[in-house]
Amino acid sequence: MPTATPTVHLEAEPSALAFDPAATALVIIDMQRDFLEPGGFGESLGNDVSRLAAAIEPAASLLDAARRAGLLVIHTREGHRPDLSDAPPAKIARGAPSARIGDPGPMGRILIRGEPGHDIVPALRPLPGEPVIDKPGKGAFYATDLAGILSARRIDTLLVCGVTTEVCVHTTVREANDRGYRCVVIADACASYIPAFHEAGLAMIKAQGGIFGWVSQSAQAVSALGGAA
Repeated sequence: MPTATPTVHLEAEPSALAFDPAATALVIIDMQRDFLEPGGFGESLGNDVSRLAAAIEPAASLLDAARRAGLLVIHTREGHRPDLSDAPPAKIARGAPSARIGDPGPMGRILIRGEPGHDIVPALRPLPGEPVIDKPGKGAFYATDLAGILSARRIDTLLVCGVTTEVCVHTTVREANDRGYRCVVIADACASYIPAFHEAGLAMIKAQGGIFGWVSQSAQAVSALGGAA
């Protein structure tokens, strides 16, 4: 007789959903030192990085549960080639003239691959074999091989967390939604420098019966994945 597909039930808004862990990936968006750590580029712009750092512990517990349950884990980093050949002029020109992409920053050149600030925070460091998507834009699908990785593993559901909620998380979820993926955003494992944007971003995702996906919490996701493990 065929083996029954294992199913995990997750409490979420606007409704609970069931998924197969083997067809599910955890996508951790841009949890990079320059954005989250004191003394990084984010703080140099006047942001309160503690608002982003609050997402580290929930994301770490989610990451541990996903690994135990055997989910595909994918990490992303926003950044550009050292020669800036993949950075559009309009993006480089945005912001203060003394703090633009490629300029020297507190943790190396700003948003440049290979610089200390571009790296993922130690608490969420990828394990060998976990794909790391280096993306030049806000969304994780644009100009990357993410779609190919998900297709090869026959993934249909994404658990998404990271920073910031309204920019790179939201863009990735919208891209994934248009490609037919079911997306669950883990609210407390996401964050924004601007709390009102975080709340609005989550509200947009689950509005109108889940127009872009579902919203859940790390405790609920960890509990659901514990059964799968």
